[in-house]
Amino acid sequence: MRFDADLPLQSGARLPAGYHLAYETYGELNADRSNAVLICHALNASHHVAGVYEGQERSEGWWDNMIGPGKSVDTDRFFVIGINNPGSCFGSTGPMDINPATGQAWGADFPVMTVEDWVAAQQRLVSALGVRKLAAVMGGSLGGMQALSWTLQYPDDVGHAVVVASAPNLTAENIAFNEVARRAIVTDPDFHGGHFYAQGVVPKRGLRIARMIGHITYLSDDVMNEKFGRSLRQAVDDSTTGYRYSTQDVEFQIESYLRHQGDKFSEYFDANTYLLITRALDYFDPARAHGGDLAAALARASCRFLLVSFTTDWRFSPARSRELVQALVTNRREVSYAEIDAPHGHDAFLLDDPRYLAAVRAYFDGIASRLPGSAA
Repeated sequence: MRFDADLPLQSGARLPAGYHLAYETYGELNADRSNAVLICHALNASHHVAGVYEGQERSEGWWDNMIGPGKSVDTDRFFVIGINNPGSCFGSTGPMDINPATGQAWGADFPVMTVEDWVAAQQRLVSALGVRKLAAVMGGSLGGMQALSWTLQYPDDVGHAVVVASAPNLTAENIAFNEVARRAIVTDPDFHGGHFYAQGVVPKRGLRIARMIGHITYLSDDVMNEKFGRSLRQAVDDSTTGYRYSTQDVEFQIESYLRHQGDKFSEYFDANTYLLITRALDYFDPARAHGGDLAAALARASCRFLLVSFTTDWRFSPARSRELVQALVTNRREVSYAEIDAPHGHDAFLLDDPRYLAAVRAYFDGIASRLPGSAA
C-alpha cells in the first residue's frame, strides 16, 4: 500500500510521501469490521505471518503454527493483518529504497524509527483497510512492544492486547548485546558508513557475527546443552583427549550451528535495517516520560490484556512481564497472565508448546465469543 502523505516521526524527521508498506491478510473481515487482528513482527520477521507461497519451498509464515484455519488465532473467525514495518527489508520502504531528495539509496540516511513510529504507520494501513477498531493486536518480543504501544497511542482502537515474551523496556544487558552486534556491522570494512549499496558489496562478516550473538541470546543454556552439548563435528586425531587443538577449524557442533545461522542471515537481511531495528528496541520505554513510573505510563490503556512469558527466557524474563502485569493491575485493567515452564529460552514464543498455544487459543475463543453474531 502506498501512502501519499508524509509520516511524522518521533525524532522530528518525516518519512516522505510516497512510502509504501507491504502487508498480507488472512481470513475475511466480517460485516461490521469487528474481527480484525493485527500481528506485529519482531526483528527479522515480516508481514508474511502465516501460510506458504505457492510454488516456493520453505516459505512458511513465521507464526504459521499460531495463525491459520482452526489454529489458536483462527482465521476462520478472525481477519488477520500482517504488516512489514517501514525500515525493514521485506517489501516496505527502507534503507535500500531510493531517497527522493537525493535519487540514491537511503542507506544510513534513512530516518531513525521508533516503536511508536511503526505503530503510527500500522494505524494508517489498518484505517485504510476500513477497520475502525482492532479486536486484538498481538506480538512477541519486539512485536509485543508494538502491541503495548498500540494500547497507549490508540487506546480507543484496540479491544485486546496479547503481549508475548516481551518487556516494558530493555535492560542494560540487552542494550549491550545489541550494541556489540551493531559494532560488528559498522566495523566491517564492507559497511562503508552504511552506503555499501553503491559499492556493490554487503557487510556479510558483520551480519554473520551479529546473528551469531543474537542466536546465543535466543536460546537457553539447557537447550544448547541438550541440542549440542560438547559434541564435535567429526572424528578427531588425538585418541587421548579427543581434540585436534586446531585454532582455525570448526570443531564443536555449536560452532557449526552458529556459523550456519550467521551465513544464512547475511544472505537475506540488510545491515542498515539491523541497525535501525535494534535501535528502536533500545529506545522503547513508555515509562520514561512518566519519571520511570510504568503504572502511570499504562494508565492510558483501556483494553483487556493477555501476557505470556517463558521461564527460561533470560533475554525477556518473566520478571519483566510481571512488571507489566503489576502496572496494569494497579490501573485496574483486566489482565490474564500465563507463565509457561518451557526449556527453549526466548525462541519459545515461536515454538509448538501445547500449553502456550492452548492459552492463546482460549483467550481468542473468548474474544470470538463476544464478536457480533457469535453463537455464544
